[in-house]
Amino acid sequence: MKHRSRWLLAILIPACLWLASCKPGTEAAAEEAGPAKVEHLKGAEPTRVTLTEEAAKRLDIQTAEVRDLGAGKAIPYAAVLYDTDGNTWTYLSPEPLVFVRHRITVDRIDGELALLSDGPAAGTLVVTVGAEELYGSELEFEEE
Repeated sequence: MKHRSRWLLAILIPACLWLASCKPGTEAAAEEAGPAKVEHLKGAEPTRVTLTEEAAKRLDIQTAEVRDLGAGKAIPYAAVLYDTDGNTWTYLSPEPLVFVRHRITVDRIDGELALLSDGPAAGTLVVTVGAEELYGSELEFEEE
């Protein structure tokens, strides 16, 4: 009987400590909500992905500004995504932790730059690291 009591205490004490540390609004509550919220939009931008701070850190999301070259706009080639139909996209970051997929038209690739004939305005932030993961989260939650 004493061995059973020891095992029960060995299991219950850590479980109680863990439960006591979980408070509403803590990281445990955020994980239940999920690391990404995917919203399907109407119009030119089909999807908005909102990440938690922790998810953005894990994905190491990095951005760069769209550059105006006078004769056109340019983004880092790393910011260009191709879908299964060959369409080209990039993710805009209109506000921290929010990412919107935006269709672009690539005129040509010049080294590490994609020169655009159609795309977002100069100064707009585009995702250069982590865009594939954002797209993957979109596909995971795609409407049937």
